[in-house]
Amino acid sequence: MMTLSLAVAVVLLVAKTIAAAMTGSSAIYSDAAESVTHLLAVAFAAWALRLAHKPSDDTHHFGHDKVAFISSGFEGAMISAAALLILYDAGRQAISGSVIESMGLGILVTAGAAAVNLVLGMALLRVGRKHNSQVLRANGEHVLADVWTSGAVIIALGLVYFTGWRWWDPICAILAGSKLLWTGWRLMRESFGGLMDEADLAVEKELRDILDADCATRGLSYHNLRHRHSGRTHWVEFHLVFPDETDLGDAHEIATELEGRVAAQIGQDVRVISHLEPRSAEHQEEPWELR
Repeated sequence: MMTLSLAVAVVLLVAKTIAAAMTGSSAIYSDAAESVTHLLAVAFAAWALRLAHKPSDDTHHFGHDKVAFISSGFEGAMISAAALLILYDAGRQAISGSVIESMGLGILVTAGAAAVNLVLGMALLRVGRKHNSQVLRANGEHVLADVWTSGAVIIALGLVYFTGWRWWDPICAILAGSKLLWTGWRLMRESFGGLMDEADLAVEKELRDILDADCATRGLSYHNLRHRHSGRTHWVEFHLVFPDETDLGDAHEIATELEGRVAAQIGQDVRVISHLEPRSAEHQEEPWELR
C-alpha cells in the first residue's frame, strides 16, 4: 500500500509542477508545494512502516512500532511546512498580482489529481483502521489533505474564469493553507500524545466495563489499570485481587480467562498482563507500582 502511495505521489508531483509552470496560478503552485512535502513524508512513512513491523530483539524488547508516532509527527510537520509556504506565496501573489494562463489545463490536471488522491486516501484510512496502523492512517490523512488543496485550486480557477477577478486565486490558496495548517497541527498533536503514552479514554471505558462486570460476577476487585498504544500494539495491565483462600491455580485460570476477554474486546495486536494479589495485600503496593 505504501509503495502505491509513493508511486502516486511522484506522478502527481510531476503533473502539478508542470501545470503550475504553465498557468502561473498561486493556487496550483500551492498544490504542487504540498505535493513536495507529501512525497518526502510518504518516503519516510514507507521506511517507518517496515521498521514498525520488525519483531522485538535484544535491544528493543517491546518491538519497534513506536516509530509510527514519529512518522505521523513527521507527516504533520511536512503538512504544516507546506501550509506556511502556501500562505506566504498567496500573500506575495495578492500583493504583486499575477496573470493566470491555461486555466483549462490547470483545472483538468488538478481535478484528475484530486480524484486519484481521494480514492487512495480513503483506501489508506480503511486499511490503516483495519490493521490498527498509525503510519497508514497518518499517510491517508496527508493524502486527503492534498485533496483539499486540489479542491481549492479547482474552485479558485473556476471563480477566476467566470468572474475575471484574479483575487480568487490567492484567497482560495490562503483557505487551503489554513486547512492544511490545522491538519498538520492535529497530526503532530496525536503523535506527541502517542509518544507520551496518552491514554485513550474510549478504550479505558471499554476496559473498565469488562473488568467491572467480570469482577462483580466473581466477587473480585481490581486496581492499577494502565494501558497505552505503542503504534501497532495495545498494552494493558491491571492488578486482580482474590480472596486469600483462593488456590493459585484457580486464580491463574480466572486471570487468563479475563485477559483473553480483554484482548478480544480491544482487537488484534494486544498484550494483556495481570498481577494477582491476595485481598490481605490489596493496599500494600510498592512505590514503583503507584501512579
